Amino acid sequence: MKFRIHHLAILSLSALLIAAGCGNNNASNSSTTTNASGAAEATALPESSKLNIKVSFYPIYEFTKNVAGDLADVEALIPAGIEPHDWEPTAQDMAEISDADMLIYNGAGMEGWVDQVLESVSGTPLITVEASKGLDIMEGTEEEEADHHHEEGEHAHEDGEHAHEEGEHAHEEGEHAHEEGEHAHEEHSHDHGGLDPHVWLNPTLAIQEVRNIEAALAAAAPEHAEDFKTNAEAYVAKLEQLDQEFKDGLKDTKRKDFITQHAAFGYLAKQYGLTQVPIAGLSPEQEPSAANMSKIVEFAKEHKVKTIFFETLVSSSVADTIAKEIGAKAAVLNPIEGLTEEDRSQNLDYLGIMRQNLEALKSALNE
Repeated sequence: MKFRIHHLAILSLSALLIAAGCGNNNASNSSTTTNASGAAEATALPESSKLNIKVSFYPIYEFTKNVAGDLADVEALIPAGIEPHDWEPTAQDMAEISDADMLIYNGAGMEGWVDQVLESVSGTPLITVEASKGLDIMEGTEEEEADHHHEEGEHAHEDGEHAHEEGEHAHEEGEHAHEEGEHAHEEHSHDHGGLDPHVWLNPTLAIQEVRNIEAALAAAAPEHAEDFKTNAEAYVAKLEQLDQEFKDGLKDTKRKDFITQHAAFGYLAKQYGLTQVPIAGLSPEQEPSAANMSKIVEFAKEHKVKTIFFETLVSSSVADTIAKEIGAKAAVLNPIEGLTEEDRSQNLDYLGIMRQNLEALKSALNE
């Protein structure tokens, strides 16, 4: 998917920076560097004011809020119920980012709009923190698929050129197939850049993100460093307990492979000895090819899969189609990219949804 920041947003931000003298009144003495862990370092902010922190989407909000406690105002840019792959900042969002002390985002290609935002605020006192910095980021699944389409297009183009001697129509078909291959390749380049950003779905990697966030907050407000450390330790203990629950719950399952509509669970699968079999790639909007759908159906029948997982915030139609084809059921495995209204009504948070995911996996892997 292509993420664009409208010219209006850029111009609005430029005007704000000029009007404010390219500075943030709450953090006028701060500067941004990067330490060995990849978290941001900054000089102290005024003690009289809370940190004003903008974060990209829900998991980063949850981690940041638990570390910051009452010592910062933390707000997610992407509203609840919005698929983060679909979101791009408005002029108002850009203004709010420029007025904040800190912007914290996941990174690893998840927020396709971040690079342009960072370029726009370069030279301002805004502290930026990539929570996944320093983590072992895996390659995604889309590049291979897109490159495969691209090679098919090149091959068809060559066939078309060869057929030119026999007729212009065959040549045009080859050109058309070549363009389709180029289009598939171009679409890939605007998704996650070939990287899998879903690190928060592995509790041990979530702990590392929390640590990066803690280091950044402590650097920005050193007078509260001990408070941030205490808060982080308390939340890390909960994540460690969650990790143990996943280890205990998944170690002796009857099967180790599960089919998902969206390739979001690679880190979780790797951590607990499972195999994710995705219907489509990293982007939830990616439509699987007919050939890939056929392969998934064949795999599901061969391995007697009885559950096809889909996710919240996007249509379940692909998972429903495959489930109906093989006589299986469709069930939710939540990538926690944003809370739904139902999640909020049940007061669910990251830990609660992860435990729901664990129960869903235990059920499917023991059928």
